Amino acid sequence: MPSSTTPLVPGPRPAPDAAPASPSASRSPWRSLRYRSMRWWSVANFVSNAGTWMQLTVQNLLVLQITGSAAATGLSMSVQAAPGLLMGLAGGAAVDRWPRKLTASVSQALLGAVAFLTAFLVAFDQLDLAVLMVLSATTGLIATVDGPACALLGNDLVRTEDVPSAIGVGSLVHNAGRLAGAALAGVTVAVLGTGAAYAANGVSFLFVAAVIPFLKAARHTGPAAQPPAAAPPAAPAAPKGQGAEEGMSAREGLMFFLRRPRLVALAGISGLSALLGRNYGLTLVVLVTGPLAGDAAAFGTVSTVLAVGGILGAVLGARLRKPTVRFVGVLAAGGALLQVLAGLSPSLAVLLVLVLPMAVAESVSETAGTTVLQTDPPAHMRGRVLGVWSSVKTLWGLAAPPTLGLLMELAGVRGALVAGGLVVFTVLTAGLLLRGRRSGPVVVPATGAVLTPVRSGLEAAA
Repeated sequence: MPSSTTPLVPGPRPAPDAAPASPSASRSPWRSLRYRSMRWWSVANFVSNAGTWMQLTVQNLLVLQITGSAAATGLSMSVQAAPGLLMGLAGGAAVDRWPRKLTASVSQALLGAVAFLTAFLVAFDQLDLAVLMVLSATTGLIATVDGPACALLGNDLVRTEDVPSAIGVGSLVHNAGRLAGAALAGVTVAVLGTGAAYAANGVSFLFVAAVIPFLKAARHTGPAAQPPAAAPPAAPAAPKGQGAEEGMSAREGLMFFLRRPRLVALAGISGLSALLGRNYGLTLVVLVTGPLAGDAAAFGTVSTVLAVGGILGAVLGARLRKPTVRFVGVLAAGGALLQVLAGLSPSLAVLLVLVLPMAVAESVSETAGTTVLQTDPPAHMRGRVLGVWSSVKTLWGLAAPPTLGLLMELAGVRGALVAGGLVVFTVLTAGLLLRGRRSGPVVVPATGAVLTPVRSGLEAAA
């Protein structure tokens, strides 16, 4: 890691783990790895993601072994996701109220304890469906705190302008861990049994909990990812000892989110895209195996191209410095237009050509949106904002599959892709044009002065 240079004039010493700004590396997607703590955090995240995906892969197999029911498998996944919808606000409020490193360490240790308990019950043949559901719900409940705590802890390790790189690297680590975990799951179950996968996941959580105390925050510079004039002034943190309950409440986080036009716009873009087509794992499998007359191997090829596009998009997204909601909207509109063309694909070869830029647009948009979400609110509100987002994202995730399924039943898969893409493109384009027109200069006749109105919604973050 490059060493910090000694300032020529008296002033505050840079944080021990802060990397100096480098013009040549300012757009590098890997610039966040210049921070020693970020490198350790990335290693820990890889280990944790590999363990988590190993457990998730085995969990579906375990439910099938216990019940023999595919419906029960889906139910266990819904039970684990439900706390994110119901308790996301409370989890975010806890992250804002408690010390972040301590919160992340404790939540990782608790997740490890649940994994070890599950491994113990599997080893002694004491695990039934009811107990597994309780353990799944407990995991989901802990994750409502662990998710925002770990996300914001990772941002603390780099300067503000390097947060997009940290998020992009995190996405790459997540994908790499997912591939490694899925591959290790089969080997582990075959050699050591189902319980070993849970035990390995428990060890991965403890590894992360052991790394966290040694991480050092970087000194943040610059505004929180938006021009000062483009946003309403941030509310000051609640004074200590005064209005603690009000200043740290989940309700205040929800009200802040709803009063922040750019965050509401971001939620709208995400929801519209999820409900009407971005769930490519569902729509494209029907397209490939239906109208395009492909087989499982053909869809495997499409899935591989989607994964490659996601990785390329994560690298490109990591090059961003101050992405905006307008940028997210433009990418979502572009992806919707590509979705329309994919729905009209006459052959698998044409679909493969379109799938790559679709995946790239989705991945860059996801990185940009996550950056806005994690840097736009003032520091003391970010946990609660992520808590609101957890509930919103879980809602979209639960609602999207049945919505798309119904749309495909009514209009066919091609009709669903084309109609959904056109709706998303039309709504987002109209919103961008409308907000752009409203943000034009206003001339006051009495003085001839030209005023620029404060923008809101999509254009406020541009």
